[in-house]
This record gives sequence, C-alpha cells and structure tokens, in this order.
Amino acid sequence: MLKQVDIERWNSRRRGSLAEARGPVEDIISKVREKGDEALFELTERFDKVRLEHLKVTRDEIEKAYSEVDGALVDALRRSKANIEAFHRMQRPADMWTREVSPGLVLGVKTTPLDSVGIYVPGGRASYPSTVLMCSIPARVAGVPHVIMCTPPPVNPLTLVAADISGVDAIYKVGGAQAIAAMAIGTKSISPVQKIVGPGNIYVTTAKMALRDLVEIDSPAGPSEIAVLADSSADESFIAADIIAQAEHDPNAACILITTDETLASKVGREIEKMMVRSERKEIIERSLQNCGYVLARDAASAVELVNFIAPEHLSIQVRDPQTALQGIRNAGSIFVGRYAAVALGDYASGTNHVLPTAGFAHVHSGLDVPQFMKRSSVQIVEREGLEYLADTVIKLAKAEGLHAHARSVSIRRQSDEG
Repeated sequence: MLKQVDIERWNSRRRGSLAEARGPVEDIISKVREKGDEALFELTERFDKVRLEHLKVTRDEIEKAYSEVDGALVDALRRSKANIEAFHRMQRPADMWTREVSPGLVLGVKTTPLDSVGIYVPGGRASYPSTVLMCSIPARVAGVPHVIMCTPPPVNPLTLVAADISGVDAIYKVGGAQAIAAMAIGTKSISPVQKIVGPGNIYVTTAKMALRDLVEIDSPAGPSEIAVLADSSADESFIAADIIAQAEHDPNAACILITTDETLASKVGREIEKMMVRSERKEIIERSLQNCGYVLARDAASAVELVNFIAPEHLSIQVRDPQTALQGIRNAGSIFVGRYAAVALGDYASGTNHVLPTAGFAHVHSGLDVPQFMKRSSVQIVEREGLEYLADTVIKLAKAEGLHAHARSVSIRRQSDEG
C-alpha cells in the first residue's frame, strides 16, 4: 500500500498545473466584471445546480441553521473558537511602538488593520466550519472592521453557525472563481474587499492569482498534504492514521513518509491497509493514496533536509530526538511534534491556523496569521537635535544623487531659528 517514491517526481507532481484552469477562469472573471450579480446567479445555477433567489444569507436563515445543528456541535465550535482566538491574540503586534535611537530622533512602527477582508470557504465534498473559524478569527483579532464570506450553495447549517459565532458580517451563497471575482471586483450585492483568504480548488486558486492586481491574497493553495518524519521509535499505527486522515480530504491530497527505517515503512503500509477496511471515505482515500509513498533517508540529518526540500503544508515529527529535528526544519507550513500531536488537532482546536501554503510554497510563504490582516507604517519623530545629527549625512548623499531639492529641504530647517 505504501510504495517507495522518487522524491523529485513526487514533489513536482503535487504542484499540478494552473494553466488548464486559466482560460475558464478568465471567462468567469469577465462575466462577473460585465454582468455583476446577474453573472453570479447564472454561474451558480450552471456549476452548483442551484437557482438562487438572493445571494446574501439572511438572519432568518442563520437562526434556522442553529435549530438544525446539535447543541453539542455548537459548543464544540465555541471551544475551538476560544483556543484559536487565544493563540492568535498572542500574535497581535502593538498598535504602535517607538524608540529613541539617538537624541532627538525617535523611530517606530504603527500597525493598522485592513479595512475589509473576504474569506472563501469551500463546499462540495464536505462542510468546513473549521475553515470559517481559521479565516475570520485572526481577521477579527487584527481589528478588521468588515469581514465577508463566500461559500457555494447549498450552504451547510454548521458553516452558517460557525460564521455567526466567529463574527462574519455578511455571508454570500456563491462559490468558485466567480466568488473570488465578486469579492475582488465588486458587484451590486458584494462590495470589493482589500484581501481574500481561504483555500479552494484549482479554479479558486487561479482566480485569486489572476486578480492580484486588484486584491491581495493569503498564499497559493492547492490540495492538502502531509509529510511524516519518523524513525524506528515511531508508532506505525499513529503514522498510518495521520496519512489516512490527510488522504480523506481530497483525491489529490499528497502524503509522504520520510524515514531512516525501511522496516517502519512496511509496517505503516500494512497499518494503512487494515485501517482502510473501516474508512468511511474509502473511495477518496484510495485515489489519494496513489499520490502517497515513502522515501528512505541515509540518516536523521538527511531526513530533515528532505523535509526542507519539499516544504510540506503539514509536518509530523515522530522521532527519538524531536527537538533536534525541529531546530533543523526551515520549510513547513505547520509542524506537529511528538507521537501524540495528531495533525487533526491543529485542523480544528489546538488554536494554530490550518490555512497553510501547499505544493512547496512553504519555502517562501507562511500560514495565515494576524499580521497578514494588518499593514505597517514606519514612524519617525524628529526634534532639532535629531535634525542636526542627520543633516550632514543626508545633504551629502542627496547632492551626490543630484537631488538638490532634497538637500535644501533639510538645510532650510537647519538654518531656521526655531528650536
């Protein structure tokens, strides 16, 4: 069940190709730009097979959703929200900090939340209320005053409850590339936002990237993935369980075991076969496992470098010396350390964010966090003494660049009688 793979081929295959989606997505964007809401109604009927009467979810629909969701599930969402909120509050920078770097010269940073954010929550194969929490809570912690959400119809009641609990201002029943276009361009019903976050399929991702001239995005995201870094001390049943949990997301999910112990790979393969028998999403898992395999590393250090090479979305570390391995990791979206750190804990309730870069983008991108919903302005407070400290340096450099007005803007202050 778990075959040895060539890591370079495995790595290149999981990136897929956005090129095939570009044409259809450009057509969708053009339709939304030209026809606005009318295009959203038409495209929703074509792709989701749902004829909508209105795009925006009403308060009555939200109240009805509460009546359809088990109270224990609502409580679970609230507990998860509390943990996610607590973790993300630790990330929030000060609104402003300043520091005197020399007499009369104070430098600092002023941090300001974005004005508006749109979150995209997938539908289709499953309901994703956890994604609602992961996207909206850090935006709220950052202080974003206006948060909207788009998700394909029919909208699962649990998704609506999650949106209400996490403080989403408006929910729209529209999915796919057309939802991204609406949030970026704006329509009569949906106001344009400054940033769009949240995972989606190849068409959603392509639309996000195509519209970056209008709106900022979190990071390119594709099918979910996991790398497990393990040695002979690991429990094969735990590894198999994590791999199957990731595989049930999507037929294109990618899973890889990196180990120094070939015997462990065989044991994990046998455990996967046993667990598959009782898996509820067996068809999806079977297809996903075709994208899975293991790589045999020479030693622990080589295994860590293989992880850094592929830069996985999720990394599970199950080795004798996890702290040393952790110190060596440079590229990973979210890291789970120790045999008891099931990746599913981070998916739902530990508090860390599960909106993460995939397909190797963890080389340069981070997972969703509070600073991504904020912008920073540098601040300089200059008194007479600070001007004197900098004046000669600035005047000389400005004249050397031929920018004499720059130099005069400093010298005129220096020559004044003020101060």
